[in-house]
Amino acid sequence: MRWIVKLLLVLLLIAGGLIAGLYWGSQVGTPKAEENTSVVVEKIEKVAKLITVETHLSEIYSYKDYYNYDWSWLRKKALLRVNAKVSAGYDLKKLNIKVDSKTKTIHIGPMPAVEILAVDHSLDYFNIEEGVFNSFTPQDYNKINANAKDYIKKIAGQNEVLQQAAAQENTMIEMMATMARGMGYTLVVEKNAAPPLQ
Repeated sequence: MRWIVKLLLVLLLIAGGLIAGLYWGSQVGTPKAEENTSVVVEKIEKVAKLITVETHLSEIYSYKDYYNYDWSWLRKKALLRVNAKVSAGYDLKKLNIKVDSKTKTIHIGPMPAVEILAVDHSLDYFNIEEGVFNSFTPQDYNKINANAKDYIKKIAGQNEVLQQAAAQENTMIEMMATMARGMGYTLVVEKNAAPPLQ
């Protein structure tokens, strides 16, 4: 009878050990993540920008870096997709505005040239290959990020984004004329050969 009690006690200890081991193993195997953030405000600026066109671009971008010879053990390369939203329009800080309250006129002009006002982009890496003597550093990733943004600006300039933004100039002037009329003023556009809008 004693050996049955001892056997049950041993089985209970083994079962308890297995349960404790499974519990402890599940806790150890679960990755713990910690995140810390700190907000640093470097500069706050007043802006006056009018976005007339937004376009979404998705481009494949390839990066390759090697020492003297393009051999796999000396080369690092990355293949990524750049998803971007490009905003184009007018920087209204460059627009001269004069208000004459005696004649109830608002003079604007000359109209500034359209420009790319913002590029918001994200990178999706498809393939990263590193050589034995040439691996990626944080500076490389920052360089790829900056190059991808410049590439998107270049593509946006060639992709008729600026032309489409410039085509919205008349709509923008009509909107400004409507606001001026609402205040009892007349809008006069100077140098662009547009007649006063009332």
